[in-house]
Amino acid sequence: MKRAALYFVLLCAAAPVYAADAAPASGNKTNSLLGQRNTNQPIDIAADKVSADLGAKTVTYSGNVIVTQGGIKMHADAMKVNTDNGKAQTIQANGNVVVDAPNSGTATGETGTYDVPNHLVTLTGHHVVLVHNKDVSSGTKLTVNLVTNVATFVSDKAQGGNGRVQGTFTPGGGN
Repeated sequence: MKRAALYFVLLCAAAPVYAADAAPASGNKTNSLLGQRNTNQPIDIAADKVSADLGAKTVTYSGNVIVTQGGIKMHADAMKVNTDNGKAQTIQANGNVVVDAPNSGTATGETGTYDVPNHLVTLTGHHVVLVHNKDVSSGTKLTVNLVTNVATFVSDKAQGGNGRVQGTFTPGGGN
């Protein structure tokens, strides 16, 4: 369960990482928008409460959930991991989702979902924001494909957006 939670953290950071079964043959090091990382680093999860429902095959962390691996840290009010045959299928973070990653910045949203088999991470909310150095992008939905390293922002009026993605980029100061 801890490994599955970490994948969500890395995903939410709008920076690709591969699940263990999709990792390169070299083993534990991957190159992505976050830079090179060792995915075998210890994963720490802290929460006020943890509950497992064996019938539903879920584990729920609640109350100031903090997941860290190396320099990457995710905060959320709650996180739920759905499994099938002992493997994570989806990981859902809810409430004040914040992901801090040293190389890609900070991403925030109201909710986040990691679709493990399809390697897709999605942050949603009225105001999803990605800040990197002095550069800021915002919309209502950020989707990252961890295999292709393609990130897509949209601003859906039905979710409270104005229909347009916005960004501010500082030449020479952002990166």
